[in-house]
Amino acid sequence: MGSLRQCSRSACQRPAVATLTYVYADSTAVLGPLAMYAEPHTYDLCAVHAERLTVPRGWEVVRLTLPEAAPEHNSDDLLALANAVREAAAEPSPEQLTTGQRGSRSPIEPPAAVNGPRRGHLRILREP
Repeated sequence: MGSLRQCSRSACQRPAVATLTYVYADSTAVLGPLAMYAEPHTYDLCAVHAERLTVPRGWEVVRLTLPEAAPEHNSDDLLALANAVREAAAEPSPEQLTTGQRGSRSPIEPPAAVNGPRRGHLRILREP
């Protein structure tokens, strides 16, 4: 499986392998390996368009070493993320609640005889 992002050039369907960033203050274009995340002011380019890159007269191009092939995505990363989300969303079991997972302190009990409306797990406490 190749890159999930495509080349930013119009009508190009090839996978992106490089990221182009312009540094306007220095009149410089930086072409490097594909960034981990798509940024708003960068352009993802395929190998063909990265090789053919030209810049305006007077500008400098900084070309960082590009990988020979598009990075391979590992399905283990996606599975690990999905498992972490499932664990975080799971309701704690009754034995986890009684074992005092977070230390030796007992859980906080709601105040006795609270007058006031209740919204979900929150309570509005009136001033005495």
